[in-house]
Order: sequence, then C-alpha cells, then structure tokens
Amino acid sequence: MTTDLTVRATAIDGLLVLDLPLHGDSRGWFKESWQRERMLAIGLPDFGPVQQNVSFNAHAGATRGIHAEPWDKLVSLATGRAFGAWVDLRPGPGFGTSITLDLDPTLAIYVPRGVGNSYQALEDGTSYAYLVNEHWRPDVVYTAVALDDPALDIDWPIPIIDAEVSEKDRANPLLDDVTPMEPRRALILGGYGQLGRALRAALPDADAVDLDTFDTTDPAAYTAVDWARYDTVVNAAAYTAVDAAESGDGRRAAWAANVTALTHLARVARRHRLTVVHISSDYVFDGTQESHDEEEPFSPLGVYGQTKAAGDAVVATVDRHYVVRTSWVIGDGGNFVRTMARLAKDGVSPSVVDDQVGRLTFTDDLARGIVHLLRTRPTYGTYNLSGSGAPMSWYDVAREVFARCGRDPGDVTPTSTGAYGADKDLAPRPKHSVLDLAKIEGAGFVPMPVTASLDSYVV
Repeated sequence: MTTDLTVRATAIDGLLVLDLPLHGDSRGWFKESWQRERMLAIGLPDFGPVQQNVSFNAHAGATRGIHAEPWDKLVSLATGRAFGAWVDLRPGPGFGTSITLDLDPTLAIYVPRGVGNSYQALEDGTSYAYLVNEHWRPDVVYTAVALDDPALDIDWPIPIIDAEVSEKDRANPLLDDVTPMEPRRALILGGYGQLGRALRAALPDADAVDLDTFDTTDPAAYTAVDWARYDTVVNAAAYTAVDAAESGDGRRAAWAANVTALTHLARVARRHRLTVVHISSDYVFDGTQESHDEEEPFSPLGVYGQTKAAGDAVVATVDRHYVVRTSWVIGDGGNFVRTMARLAKDGVSPSVVDDQVGRLTFTDDLARGIVHLLRTRPTYGTYNLSGSGAPMSWYDVAREVFARCGRDPGDVTPTSTGAYGADKDLAPRPKHSVLDLAKIEGAGFVPMPVTASLDSYVV
C-alpha cells in the first residue's frame, strides 16, 4: 500500500495525480481522500470544494463521459477499480491532449475546469467520490467529446462498442467539432470611468459594468451575476469626490461606495475563489513621510482617505487580492493636466500649489501594470503603482504642461496649499504623495516616466 502522500503533474496542464496513503489491516483500510492542509502543502490548488458526490457503477464496463464540467473537482475511488481518461477541452495549445490511468483507491485525480474526464468501471460495484467547487445545477451545460474518437487514441480496456454507455454520451461530438470551453474572464466594475476605459482596452476579453446599471452598494446586484463565468474582478469603482466627502451626504456616499460595496465584493470573491484587483490611493497616508512603501501603516487625514483605507482592509480578507495603490490619476476625462492645457491655450496664467509633491499616474500605464500583475501572478498583496521619475509638485506639473503647449512656464505662479484653500471648503490633502515603486519593479513591471507620458498626452 502507498505510504506517502505525493502529487504528480501530467501532460495536461493543471491535471494532477495524488498518491494516497492507505492504512489497513485484516478489517480493511482507511484513507484521507481530502486533507486540505497536507494536500495544499504538496501543491494541490486550494480549490474550495462545496459539494461531495458519489457515483456507483453496478457492473464492469459502465462508462461515463467524456465531460468537461465548468468547475474543478477531486476524484477518488471508494471501491473497485476503474480506467480513467482525460482530455483537455480548453482553448489553447493543449486542446485535445489526452492521458489515461488505471485507478484504484490509492489514487486521487485533481481535474481542473475545462478538462474532460471519463471513467470506465473494471469491476462490478465500483464507486467513486468527488468533491466539486460549484453546486450542481440542472441547467449546467457541459463540453463533451466522443469516447471513441480515433483522434484521441484512447485504448479502452472494454471497447466502447461493448461498454455500457448512455445514449447521450454515445452522441457526443468528435474533437474536430468540439467548441473549446469558454475560459473564465475578468469583470470590470466601473468599466466606463477614466480607469475603466483604459482597463477595457487593456483587457479586451473582459466584461464591464457601468455604475448606472450595477449598484456596487446593493447586495442584490452581486447575486444577479453568474460568477461561474469569472475568475477575476477589477474594482475601478469608487467615490472620489474628496472635498464633497467631508459633507454629511458625501460622507455617507463615500463610506457606502468605498467600504460597504467592498464587503459585498469580498464575500462573493471568497465564495467563488475570485482574484480581486482593487485600486487604492495615496490618501490613505497623512503625507508626513516623503515616500510611502507598502508596509506603511494607514494614517488618513480626511473622510475620503479613511474610506479608502477601510476598503483596503476589507479587500485584504480575500486570499487572492491585489491592492494597487496609486496617486494623481490622469486619464480620458476631466483632470488637472487637461485643465492646465486649456488654461495655457486660453492665455490664462494660473496660481498652482507648490507644496504638495507626488507623481502623476496615467490610466493607460496603470491598466498596463494591472494586466502585468494578472498575467505574471506575483505574491498577492499591495503594490504601489504610479508614474516613475523625479517627484513633482502640482506647480511643477503645470509648468511642464505649459511648456508642451508652447507657453512660457514662468506664466505659472506658485502658491501654498493654505493660500489656495483660503475661503474654500477643501478636504485635507497629504503633502507628500510619492509612492515607492521598488516592489512593483521587483515584480517585473517598469512604470513609464511621468515626463514621457506627458509628451504623449499633451498634444
């Protein structure tokens, strides 16, 4: 009998074979067919099973499949012996790859979503149990392929013509006629704002919802989504009216959009094993440190920063999360750079704050960095992501914009935050918003220099 719990890879990406220790004596044997802690330690994905099923085959020759279900599962025999066959029915270079194994109670097979599986009983009274990470529903559509397709070259111990097979399975299509299982995709919340538009361009296969039709603060909005279609949610939705957040109505709206909405999203993400990408802000800090790394404790000054810090903490409860902290976002819409460009062209000479220092972040570059995280999958957690290069004040940025518009940068006058805010009802701002980029650069992403992005943006 097997004495060590081990895991083996196969020719099908993600399909794993586990050797299960059997502990037996004259009475029979005992095994742990699912032991989360030990199995994760040797490389089994944390697939989050929610339902256990048992299939009993009364007679040798009973054959089921080849079906690819829209969930992951872990299969092991409880009694008897079987022959297993698996076919990759996911899009990509592995499509059509098949493997076979003789099965007995010492083995378990981890079958990822989209891999077709089939089992042929080799003894009467063979039964197998399997754990799945989605609840079975009668309306589930399976991708399937013919058991006897010559292209698969499966050497069935009992020929399919002699086997006990359902009429439905005998009617499954040949591999050449199979449409690969649709991969799970990303869903962008707030997909029509400045960042959302850039994300839709960077993730063309993603779905996106508008905040006019998807109320992130309403739990019912989440229950209406078929989450089996998705593996990632990018949250580009937020309340960002920094000054209005200091009012009574604004405070309530900011907490609802930036915190309550994330409790709904985090609950869904944990249930459906989603990766969550959430956009954070330099406003979670008070700006007393000249540069902020990912380990700095929260110290927000105003309501907006308080809600963003609380939202970050909620998202951190999701195992697979990327909190992407950014600053001074510039995209397709009204923003500081466009305002300065308009003033430059209109002959206006503005006074601009010179004692708030940070770096601009252009939405195209921010979206590019998010895609990099999703494709390379570095360690989950928080990553700072802004434009690179020397820090600037808002005054410095205005001068750069004026120069690119053909105006004398000297036409911009510096002023202090206090002087600019006199007689205005403004929220407090951090004076230092520079984000340390070492962690994101260590993960292989190099942000664009702010000056280069300005060259492309100001035309």
